[in-house]
Amino acid sequence: MINTNIPLSVPGNKKNAYRQNYWRLTNGSGRLLLIAGDQKVEHLNDDFFGSGITPEDNHPEHLFKIAAASGGGVLAVPLGLIARYGRDYPKLPYIVKLNGKTNLGINEEKNASRVWWTVDDVIKFKKQSGLKIVGIGYTLYLGGKYEAQMLAAAAQAIYAAHQAGLTAVIWVYPRGKNIKEEDIHTIAGGAGVAAALDADFVKVKYPYGNGKNKAATAKKFQEVTAAAGRTKVICVGGAKRPVAELLTDLEAQIKIAGTNGLAMGRNLHQRNLAEAARLTAALGAMIFSDADAKKASAIYNKK
Repeated sequence: MINTNIPLSVPGNKKNAYRQNYWRLTNGSGRLLLIAGDQKVEHLNDDFFGSGITPEDNHPEHLFKIAAASGGGVLAVPLGLIARYGRDYPKLPYIVKLNGKTNLGINEEKNASRVWWTVDDVIKFKKQSGLKIVGIGYTLYLGGKYEAQMLAAAAQAIYAAHQAGLTAVIWVYPRGKNIKEEDIHTIAGGAGVAAALDADFVKVKYPYGNGKNKAATAKKFQEVTAAAGRTKVICVGGAKRPVAELLTDLEAQIKIAGTNGLAMGRNLHQRNLAEAARLTAALGAMIFSDADAKKASAIYNKK
């Protein structure tokens, strides 16, 4: 197994469980390919049905099929979807997303998200289902009206997860009036909050539209990975983009910015299963085997 830096919040009798869950979370690499399916709630059906989206994507099982074909990705979805489809995909590692919200409603409500399931619920479900549930996920919005409540809920969830030998991945998004969500300095602050909360990985935004000089942007993004300390940083994939652009962005993130993987939602599930599988193979080569963008592109283009 990889050399895992086990946090002191994991008790001695749960260290082996944590090591195993961390190994499954990262495909034994210490890096993470997160297949994000929580958008099924967050964006309703806007991301799953319409022009330019494969018809397969309107069916929730498409997410599970992609994860099963990924060869190392972990699927992050609400517990309800795992309960409905997990029996058919027992080999997949899962992150249970504890909280969520839709994109409807007034602005103040959009900047908050309540817990749907507790860590105790996840532990019970893991035991009764026998599935490879490796950790919990939680989205935290900084700067909103309900920031204090969400910080407290995140802290308690992460601590409870570690006490049970589970891993914890936290989504941190600055959100609110006059807040620039893709400002690197602001993102770095959020990454520092994730470190203070004892998260294993933090999922943050990346300024993909910040000019054409990808190397310069990635170098500035070092502020984020440094601020996160021993909490590892992964970036969102963003809206659906050309594969060549995805791969060169990921190369800059890993090689220059010092990130440890990628979270991918729309850029995967809006493609048909065959194409999504080729893309996960390319991403996996970069994340797990340190391939460069050129080699990954060859993997993707091999039909």
